[in-house]
Amino acid sequence: MTDTIPYGQLMHRAMRGLMRELLIDISKAGHLPGEHHFFITFDTNHPGVDIADWLRERYPEDMTVVMQHWFDNLVVSDDRFAVTLNFGDQPEPLVIPFDAIRTFVDPSVEFGLRFETHEDDEEDEFDDVPESPMIVIEEDEDDTDEPPKGEAEIVSLDSFRKQ
Repeated sequence: MTDTIPYGQLMHRAMRGLMRELLIDISKAGHLPGEHHFFITFDTNHPGVDIADWLRERYPEDMTVVMQHWFDNLVVSDDRFAVTLNFGDQPEPLVIPFDAIRTFVDPSVEFGLRFETHEDDEEDEFDDVPESPMIVIEEDEDDTDEPPKGEAEIVSLDSFRKQ
């Protein structure tokens, strides 16, 4: 284990797990419920992305696909999903690794996930931030049992425990 906890990487793994579980549920149902629809933007150059050559030529860096009314053959594995989508009345199979996804948005409920494209940069993001000094809070000598006006009263949880 390193000296720091990789919160960014852990968060991305959890968010990708959320997408995976969601897509598994959608594949079992065979459709999206209600007005839900997904805008999924992914890196077309990411290893494991499998799309038609004409799509890769048209979208050389990234591509946004929409899953809404018509999709077919949705298959979800541990690290990727495959789906057939319609492009101008031409069904095209796509294979998209979860690591290739940059954004996942369901505008019907204003939900969205955004993934940083360079996870290594996340770890270095705070390297130049100076460490804050520790502040020691000392008790006032004028403490009374009454809290000062305008401040919250501290309530002990012991008063709520069953005896």
